[in-house]
Amino acid sequence: MRETLFLLADLWMIFAGYFYGWRFIRRYGNYLLGLEWMVVATSGSNFLLWSLLGAKSDSVLYDIAYFFDAFSRSVGITLILIMGLMKVTHRYKPNVGVDVGVFGVAIVAGLFLRHFHGADLHTDRAAFSVAVFYVVVNLLTAVFLGYFVKRLWNAGARWPAVWTGLVTAAGTTIAITYDFFPLPFDDANRTIFYTAALATWGTQGFVYFRAYRALHDRNAALDTNPARATETLA
Repeated sequence: MRETLFLLADLWMIFAGYFYGWRFIRRYGNYLLGLEWMVVATSGSNFLLWSLLGAKSDSVLYDIAYFFDAFSRSVGITLILIMGLMKVTHRYKPNVGVDVGVFGVAIVAGLFLRHFHGADLHTDRAAFSVAVFYVVVNLLTAVFLGYFVKRLWNAGARWPAVWTGLVTAAGTTIAITYDFFPLPFDDANRTIFYTAALATWGTQGFVYFRAYRALHDRNAALDTNPARATETLA
């Protein structure tokens, strides 16, 4: 039963990543969010294949999984997420050079930080610092997402605001639990934790897309009615 739930959670994350990532690019031209969503989906696909092939720690898929994990936890679902959402909160439109540059930074971060996975946080200061870094950048991202929720609420998108707040809280809980608070009732492979994490990350992809769409539509409506925009700002 545990394995089935794990596979379903992973499949959900893969679907949400590819489907909504493509829609971010196709519908809104948002390559930052679109490509990051696809990175998450590719990570899930790699994780699924690794699990189905026996979940061996000496597999190249194991190293790739840690790269993707470090990629998204350090820069992807932090800086890239914020920059992508700023398109609807601040009308931010980065050029191609910025898009390429920030993904380059994420790749370098993933290649460097993946080496610290699996180290004993009680004896390895560097690994402990990296774990703290992941939590700190997640909390800073959550602060921006709190602002994003406020923008949704003020725009009248109450349900997207509520769901964005809830899924962000769940994501932060996963981030804090990840390295510092292993579930005592979990198995050696942390099946329960990863099931919850994959389900949460997939739901974040779905909820953030719908929230983005709500603000995008709000901005478009204001652009077609400048008088209404002036009244709203007043």
